[in-house]
Amino acid sequence: MRTSKPITVTLGKQQAIVDDRLASGEYESASEVVRAGLRALEREEKARNEVWRRLIQESLDDPRPDVPAEEVFAEIEDMHKERMKAGR
Repeated sequence: MRTSKPITVTLGKQQAIVDDRLASGEYESASEVVRAGLRALEREEKARNEVWRRLIQESLDDPRPDVPAEEVFAEIEDMHKERMKAGR
C-alpha cells in the first residue's frame, strides 16, 4: 500500500535546479530531488532549533540580574530616535 500521495507543484525558477540535478545523473527523478530538498530542509530546521534551544538555555542559566522591560524599551526607543535623526 502506498504511504504517500502524488502532488503537483509549480517550481518556477527552482525548476532549473531540478533539471540540473537530473541532467547530472545525480538523481533519477524530480521526486528524488524534491525529497532530498525536503530532507535538507528538515536538517536545517533541526539544526536551527538546536541553536535556539542552546541560546535560550544559556540565557536562562545566565547569573546576571534581569533588566527591567521598561529599561529595555526605553533604550530601544532612544536607539530608534538616534537612527531617525541620522537618517534625515
